[in-house]
Amino acid sequence: MITETDILYLKQAIALARAGVEEGRGGPFGCVIVRDGEVVGKGCNGVTSTNDPTAHAEIVAIREACQRLGHFQLTDCDVYASCEPCPMCLGALYWARPRRVVYAATRNEAAEAGFDDDFIYREINLPGDERKIPFVHAPVEQTRELFGLWREKGNKELY
Repeated sequence: MITETDILYLKQAIALARAGVEEGRGGPFGCVIVRDGEVVGKGCNGVTSTNDPTAHAEIVAIREACQRLGHFQLTDCDVYASCEPCPMCLGALYWARPRRVVYAATRNEAAEAGFDDDFIYREINLPGDERKIPFVHAPVEQTRELFGLWREKGNKELY
């Protein structure tokens, strides 16, 4: 169920997206992360201004919220995005484990503006050697040792 409060946070995300476009930071995307009625992270797309292909609004906001909260998970948080998250942001959101994600525009609306991620959704399901960017498995024995080291580590924090 969408509440009036949800709409207010979505409008904040949209305002961040607008400011980002007007200031030349990047594409028209904004995000706010809220915990207990307080914005703990926010961001707008900064891909072109920072030359960082991972500087999507959701990633920027996740990084800020996690730093501020001192934890790598956002289990008690709600994420408000101006647009349906792309595959990269979707993955990051699943790793961050927020309570929920609320978005305003759909990925189809983004595609109409030139931000079409459908090719990534199609690529994910292809075998590595059939992708547009080939992914080649090159086994190295040290990786087995590395995972063994992790399994044996007694004071690790799982995520």
